[in-house]
Amino acid sequence: MTVRPRRIYLDHNATAPLLPQAKAAMIHAFDLLGNPSSVHEEGRRARAAIEAARGAVANLVGAVSEGVVFTSGATEAANTCLVPEWTLDGASVAVKRLAVADADHPATREGGRFAAEAVTRLPVDRQGLLGLKALDAWLEDGVGRGWSMLCLTLANGETGVVQDIVPIVDRLIGRDVIFVLDVSQAAGRMPLSISDLRADALLVSGHKIGAAKGIGALVLADEARRPRPLLLGGGHEKGRRAGTEALAEIVSFGIAAGVAAERAPQAAAMLGPLRHRLAEGLAASGASFRIVGEGAARLPNTLTIAAEGLRGETVQIALDLAGFAVSSGSACSSGKVGASHVLKAMVDGGFDIDPSLGAIRVSFGYETTVDEIDAIVVAMSRVLRTSRQTSLGRHAA
Repeated sequence: MTVRPRRIYLDHNATAPLLPQAKAAMIHAFDLLGNPSSVHEEGRRARAAIEAARGAVANLVGAVSEGVVFTSGATEAANTCLVPEWTLDGASVAVKRLAVADADHPATREGGRFAAEAVTRLPVDRQGLLGLKALDAWLEDGVGRGWSMLCLTLANGETGVVQDIVPIVDRLIGRDVIFVLDVSQAAGRMPLSISDLRADALLVSGHKIGAAKGIGALVLADEARRPRPLLLGGGHEKGRRAGTEALAEIVSFGIAAGVAAERAPQAAAMLGPLRHRLAEGLAASGASFRIVGEGAARLPNTLTIAAEGLRGETVQIALDLAGFAVSSGSACSSGKVGASHVLKAMVDGGFDIDPSLGAIRVSFGYETTVDEIDAIVVAMSRVLRTSRQTSLGRHAA
């Protein structure tokens, strides 16, 4: 009889485990009978639960409750937001152009509802940071051409690299540019404030912070500046997203947002030492690898490495068989065949690796223990050495 190894989950950037308190609140919400739009007592109870969650999500990102629009996830929020039709201070305006970062998530990188010819993909450097010269050129090209939109990701899900936002938003001062920021990976892992980020809108995912899957939010800094709704046919969410709200999922989101808001200020102190222990342990083992984005600020829970001559998928499969859940790319696209577009963009910016080989990402959470980090160090070191020897043997033959 084969004994299966105890599973250790280290793929939090793909999805975080459902928090027990979020699960309990979700189960309770299943017993809230009323439609949140109904005026009777049952409906009012459901509405109160939604509004409590709305306040918690707003608090997580330093916004006002009225700006939170619940969606089915960050992807829907992106497709709602990335649209050429916006209302700005009561007037309808046509947004002529969109710029995104070439290393960002496909939900924003593909341009939403903009025509392909209106979308510019800005390059990143070898660390994955936005190329400011390219941004400057794009901004100058837009002078006198009406409104534009810039959509970026604060923290990259594949590499953990955090963009330096200040020099970016400083360049937007006095320009007709709507600024949208995807904070799906950053939420709960660093303090967030929509005003400090100087964003017009934020994209937030529930399941990245321990809520149920299938819930997210578009958070607006000012209700007077909002996109044309993606879903029409009802007055839900103040006319900004038609369809009866997913009560239980929203309640779980609110609970998870409350927990994430409490943890975020301590994220670096709580998670950073685990990442350091992982990197130092791998280095001490003699395994040959490079840390992706090593010279940039990164999420404290994320370590992505590339090993010369080794496919990330090969390492991932070996670790899976050993009982570890890690990733070789974004969970939204890692099932596809081909090089990571994130690594390719970084290679185009000067990072010297083979992007077709991919990388291995270890991402953990607040419940991850030192023993689990030590266990992945032992297993990954063994896999990297064994795979390397096998690869060299093939080349020698």
